Amino acid sequence: MPQQIRPSTSYSTSASTSYTSYTYGEYNTTTTSRPRTGGLRIIGRPGTDRLRTGASTIARVEAQQVVCAVTESRGISPTVGLAFVNLDTGESVLCQICDSQTYVRTVHKLRVYGPSEILIVGTAASPKSKLFSIIEENIEAIDSKLTLLDRRYWAESVGIEYIQQLAFAEDVEAIKISVSGNYYAVCCIAAVLKYIELGLRKTFPFHSLRIKYEPSEGSMMVDVSTIYSLELVQNLQNPKSRDCLFGLLNETLTPMGSRLLRSNILQPLTDPETLNTRYDALEELTTKEEMFFATRAALKNFLDADKILTALIVIPTKPTIQTTEQSINHVIMLKQFVTSVNPIYEALTGARSSMLHNIRELCAPENVIPVQARIDAVINEDTSYAKQPLELRNQRTYAVRSGVNGLLDVARTTYKEAIEDAYQHSTELGLEYDLSLDLKYDSVRQFFIRIPASELEERSLPPIFTNVFRKKNMIECQTLELMKRNQKLQITVSHQEVVLMSDEAVQSLIEEVRSQISILFKICESIAMVDMISSFAQLVTTQDYTRPHITDTLAIKAGRHPIREKIMKNRFVPNDVYATQQTRFQIVTGCNMSGKSTYIRSIALMVIMAQIGSFVPASYASFPVFHQLFARLGMDDNIETNVSTFAAEMRETAFILHNIDRRSIAIIDELGRGTSTRDGLTIALAIAEALVQSRALVWFATHFRDVATILAERNGVISLHLAMRDDDKMTMLYKIAEGAVKEKHYGLALARVVPLPLGLVEHATYVAQKLEHHVLKKKKTSTTVIHERRRKLILNLKEHLVQAQSGVMEGEVLAAWLKELQKEFILRMAAIDTEAAKVEQESEEEGVEMRPRTELEHSECEHEDERHDTRASQPSILTVTSGKTTSTATSDSMDSDIRALSENEF
Repeated sequence: MPQQIRPSTSYSTSASTSYTSYTYGEYNTTTTSRPRTGGLRIIGRPGTDRLRTGASTIARVEAQQVVCAVTESRGISPTVGLAFVNLDTGESVLCQICDSQTYVRTVHKLRVYGPSEILIVGTAASPKSKLFSIIEENIEAIDSKLTLLDRRYWAESVGIEYIQQLAFAEDVEAIKISVSGNYYAVCCIAAVLKYIELGLRKTFPFHSLRIKYEPSEGSMMVDVSTIYSLELVQNLQNPKSRDCLFGLLNETLTPMGSRLLRSNILQPLTDPETLNTRYDALEELTTKEEMFFATRAALKNFLDADKILTALIVIPTKPTIQTTEQSINHVIMLKQFVTSVNPIYEALTGARSSMLHNIRELCAPENVIPVQARIDAVINEDTSYAKQPLELRNQRTYAVRSGVNGLLDVARTTYKEAIEDAYQHSTELGLEYDLSLDLKYDSVRQFFIRIPASELEERSLPPIFTNVFRKKNMIECQTLELMKRNQKLQITVSHQEVVLMSDEAVQSLIEEVRSQISILFKICESIAMVDMISSFAQLVTTQDYTRPHITDTLAIKAGRHPIREKIMKNRFVPNDVYATQQTRFQIVTGCNMSGKSTYIRSIALMVIMAQIGSFVPASYASFPVFHQLFARLGMDDNIETNVSTFAAEMRETAFILHNIDRRSIAIIDELGRGTSTRDGLTIALAIAEALVQSRALVWFATHFRDVATILAERNGVISLHLAMRDDDKMTMLYKIAEGAVKEKHYGLALARVVPLPLGLVEHATYVAQKLEHHVLKKKKTSTTVIHERRRKLILNLKEHLVQAQSGVMEGEVLAAWLKELQKEFILRMAAIDTEAAKVEQESEEEGVEMRPRTELEHSECEHEDERHDTRASQPSILTVTSGKTTSTATSDSMDSDIRALSENEF
């Protein structure tokens, strides 16, 4: 028998923080190879059985017991191993991450899975490793507790043994190949399973655990700040509201489907083939009405199969009468689950998409009949799962077939007589006192009487009724005789005898079912997937959504914000979006309340929807596959951590700049507005320059018009604005348009709508005009700006020609398009050449030397400057051959520029 957990010596990690450690006594077991548990230590709050919901982090909708182990290598770029075991769903996930010094990906994984307990190597706490410190900082946000575990439990060989013993037999070799070389992940699975076995006193039968390896590159990283600000799983104003992306998409009918949807939203996929497979399945469900309604009807009958199957494979080391009762309950629930599978098989008849076809094959009768036959041989056919305590108790009592055990039948007869006596007593009381009595049962009070309050409006309750209390419109009470019957041994003992005698047959049945647990879990996963896809179909069939395409270009026609559209009931104004490497940094300006934030948020939400397999709210949409999504939105102080608005936005921006790359998408809203105007503008400009260089797709919404003006000639930068009608009421059109906002003083114009004191706005307008005139006198156009315009135009030409080469246009259509492209290019190049000549002439007249390039400009243009000779007077001509994609440039200046462009521009 294990000893009680007892406090030992205090454990101090810093001058300001002290912890209490707890030590497990030694376990006496029959397995000589099992290590002792004297090295288990828990820091922080003492271990309890309370499950943590992680609501503060990712809005979990249900409490789950998830144990996680974390370990790391040491070095400049640390490698972190993680292993999660969910004791409620019977799933284990291993992953190994090549992380940065800030461990952002590790913290992201922890917050997504929300473990109730995190195991870490004991030596990492004294002295504290960096990983330990960062996990400790985030422990409250994750809503977890930290446990130190002796290093001897982190053994790769033990991890491999666990995989061989516990993983589904048909998956063992595939998992071993997946984890090959991932030393730290394997060590973690060894630690977490050993802790569950020795610390939590729970074990798993052979080949019963769903173990999978999750590659770090298999999903998009969405940091926690972005999850909050985009309201992916929880509305910011009202946590109970469905006005978030998860609430919008969650039309699932099973708990498994809901969990899968939430996991996908937090970790969208990055595999184009898998996404297209989901699109095909969704398209088939939306076009085949009969299949869609049959599938939705079949899904309504499912219980939480994940928890049912997990309960069958988790074996308590100390069985009790309660665990025995639960085993019978789980078998009854399993019977209902198995019965519910065939309607899915029938509903998907005729499915053509590979995903739906595979799901139907998994739900085929030949996979279910062996389990159903075993259940039918032991459990009565009319036994079904009930939610009411008394009804469930009766179902449990008569679950096992008659004749399986003679003594069981005798115990049932005794139990039945005792129950009939209680009902007889209730009937006699009702007749004697002329009351409408209802006999009820719960596990605490056992049998009690419920009387409608309306029965006692004109008279008092007879004194024979005791323990009286009112519950809504009902009065609940007992009688002395009923209490005696509850305490009689024949009810309690006979029920326990029934349960214990049933347990022998039930445990034998469970042991037989475990041999089929692999296929049952796969069926469960397939049900979750079809539930999620049908949930998307439910939304798509009621809204004007379209199937996205996976391409190299982000292009959206008539795109809408999915959540705002739902709230505004189809009064939302749609907008177009187009982004490539030549338009990768889009500066969005516009008046207050013109819709800038909604526009950029809608892009991010549609990207997530596309990468979880859903259709998107647009008339056309194509997306590249993104591996990271960043959002810097809102202007909020963080009072708890004493962080101002500006400090908070700088912290989040620093995180983005450290992690953003070419495969990322970012939306930035109102950067630099938390400090002075001049400092905010300069910081916004510097950050914008860095984001342009990252080559990520970025939407940068700002009130700083100078950002659009200064960066206008940078390659990859374009300016957009949300249009408005300049009238007395400042009418917002909510429509995206090219160029920076035209209204220079829209803040003043909007202020006129507000009833401010007379003359105040007029005076502010006068001051603004004076300041603007002063600034304009200092502005000049430089030859470097002209050079950047020419370079940007040529890069745009190159991108258009590449798209034409890989596009679908042919023959006369292609020739006509190329001629229009030629015409536009010549006109724009001629305009640039004319402006260049004018600037050069003004410089000569004023005797002004050309401004030397900044280091940034020089580094970007040095390979063009070596070979570029500006000849403003010579025309640029693009020759097009009809029906072909070839083109030649005869201008020496343009030809030089094109040859100088390196391949890494794209």
